[in-house]
Amino acid sequence: MELVGKKNATTPIWQYFGFTPDEKGEPADVTQAVCNLCSKVVPVKESQTTNMYVHLRGHHPAEAAKLAPREGAISKDRSQPSIIGAFAKSTKYKRNSERWAQCTAAVSKYIAKEMVSYHTVEKASFKDLLQTFDKQYELPGRKYFTETAIPNLYNETRDIIAKDLKAVNFVALTTDMWSSINMTPYMSVTVHYISEDWKLEAKCLETTFIPENHTAEVLAEALSDAMQDWDIEQSTISCITTDNGANIVAAIRGLGWPWLNCFGHNLNVAVNYSLQKEKTKTDRALGICRKINAAFSHSWNRRRELRKAQEQLNLPQHMLITDCTTRWGSTYAMVVRILEQLPAIKRVFADDKSRRTLPNVTWQDIAVLEAVRDGLKPVAEFTDILSAENYVTVSSLLPVLQLTKDILKEEETDVEMTAGIKRRILEKLDSKYDDSTLQLMRKATLLDPRYKGEHINAAQLDVIKSQLEVEMVAYWNEKNMPPVPIRVEEEEEKDAAGTSSGEKQPAKRIKTLGRLLGRAKPSMSTSTPVDQRAKSEITSYLQEEVIDGDDKPLDWWKENRCRFPLMANLAKKYLCVTATSTPSERVFSAAGNIITPLRSLLKPEKVSQLVFLAKNL
Repeated sequence: MELVGKKNATTPIWQYFGFTPDEKGEPADVTQAVCNLCSKVVPVKESQTTNMYVHLRGHHPAEAAKLAPREGAISKDRSQPSIIGAFAKSTKYKRNSERWAQCTAAVSKYIAKEMVSYHTVEKASFKDLLQTFDKQYELPGRKYFTETAIPNLYNETRDIIAKDLKAVNFVALTTDMWSSINMTPYMSVTVHYISEDWKLEAKCLETTFIPENHTAEVLAEALSDAMQDWDIEQSTISCITTDNGANIVAAIRGLGWPWLNCFGHNLNVAVNYSLQKEKTKTDRALGICRKINAAFSHSWNRRRELRKAQEQLNLPQHMLITDCTTRWGSTYAMVVRILEQLPAIKRVFADDKSRRTLPNVTWQDIAVLEAVRDGLKPVAEFTDILSAENYVTVSSLLPVLQLTKDILKEEETDVEMTAGIKRRILEKLDSKYDDSTLQLMRKATLLDPRYKGEHINAAQLDVIKSQLEVEMVAYWNEKNMPPVPIRVEEEEEKDAAGTSSGEKQPAKRIKTLGRLLGRAKPSMSTSTPVDQRAKSEITSYLQEEVIDGDDKPLDWWKENRCRFPLMANLAKKYLCVTATSTPSERVFSAAGNIITPLRSLLKPEKVSQLVFLAKNL
C-alpha cells in the first residue's frame, strides 16, 4: 500500500514515514505515521518527530546513521566548557613558555631533517595543520626560523658532536668536491670514529664553499681550517679516504695525513679502463642499449606492449635501466636488464607500426653485451658492500682484493673479450695500491677478529706485528700511562714457559683455599713492561680462532678490550677508517634536496647549516 507523505515536510525523517490514505487520497489519521521500511505504526503529535527518530534508531540503525544530526541535539560526549577552560583555550602560549619552545623546536627539526623550505611556515595549510593540533600555539614567521631557530639548533647539535669528538682518541675522515645546481662549488668533510661503547659513528662536519681554484694548496687550507674549527689534532687522524684526484691527493700529502684511495673509485677507474680497451665494440653495443631505453622511455604505448610481451614470454616484470656514464655499476645493470628482456624487446619492435627507426640488435652486439656482463659480474656487488658507514669496511679491503684476483681468473669458457676485461681490471686495481696503503690495509685486517693474519703472508705478518707493537708502546707512553697490569694467571704461564726453556724455576707458590677462591676475580697485583705486554697481546690474539664472518668485530672488541687493552686502542684507530669516500658523496644527495631550483639562491653559510642538520639530526 502506498502511503501519503506529509505536506510541506522539511525534516529529513519524513522520507521514511507517511500516512495511510483515505478514499480521497488524503491522510486518514495524521497522528499515526507508518514506517516505509517495516510498515509499523508510530504515534506522532503535530510537528514532533521524536518518536519517529526513536523508531528509526532502534529498528533501522543503518538508515538512521545516514541522517544528519538533529538541529538542537546535544552530543552525549560533549560537555559545556567551564569559563576558565574556555578562556585558557583562547589564550596563546607566551614565547618564553616551555610549551611554545617545544612546539617551535619540533617545527625547526622538521624543517631541517626533512629538508623543506623556510617558506613552509608561511603556508596557510601548514598553519592550519598546527592549529588543528594545538590552537594555543602561535607559529613564528620565516625570519625567526632563518635567523634564530635553525642557527640555535645547529649550534646545539654541533656542541653535542664536538663533545663526542673530544672523548675519542682517533678519527677517520672522508672528503669530496661537488657543485650545486647553480654551479656553486662546495667541499664536504665527514668524520668517523668508534665511540666509548664501541659503536661506529659517522657525522658530517663541514660543507664548505670553495670559490677559489681548486689547487692542492687551497684544498689543504680548507681541510686544515675544518680541523681547527672542530679542534681535531693531526695526531688523532687515523686516515682520510678520498678519490684519486691529483689536487686532493697532493693536498693530503702536503698535510702529512695518512691517505687511502676510495675502493669504489679505483674499481670504477679499472672497469672503465678495461672497457675503453674494447672501445670500438663496447661503444656500439652500449649505444644500442641506450637507444633501446630511449625508445621505451619516450613511448607509453611501447612500455605497455613490453609488459604484455613479458607476460606472454614468462619474463620478469622489470623496467629497463638507464645507465650513468660515470658509474660503471649502472652500466652493468643496464646490460644485464637488456639481455634479460631481449626477447620481449624484439617482439615489441617487430610489432611496432610507427614509422620511427628502431635500434637493431645484431648477434654481434649480443655477444659483446654477454662478454661485458660476464666480465663485470664477479665484481658487481663489491662496491655496495664496502660503501657502508655504519659497520667496519676497511679491514675487508685486503680480503676483497684477494677474492677479486680469484674470481677474475680467466676460465677456459671465457671468450677472448671477457678474459681481456678481467685481466685489465686486475692490472689496474693492482696499480692503485702502493706500499703505504697496503700496510694500512694489513693492519686493519689483522685487527679484525674475523680475519686476523689469514690474508697476510708470513713475511708481511712479521712486519705488521712489529709495527703494531711499536705503535702500542708509543701510544701508551704518549698518554703517560703506568706499566700495564698483568694477571696472576699470565705470570704463572710465564713461569711455566721459563721452566720448559731450561731457566731456573722460581719458588713454587703454595695453593691455599684463599688463593683458589681469589681466582673468582681478576688479580692485577703485578705488572709487566709495556713492550713485553704488546708482544704478549699480539701473540695471544693471533693464537685464538677467528670469529664467524657474519659476526660484528666491534662487538668482539667490546667484550675483549680488557684482555687486550693495548690492541684495543689500535682497533679503534684503524677500524674506523672507511674503505670508500661514499659518505661524502651521500652528502651531495642531501644537498641536492636542499639546493633546489626554487632555493638556488641560498647563501653558503645557510647551505652548510642545513646540510649539517639534515645529515646529523
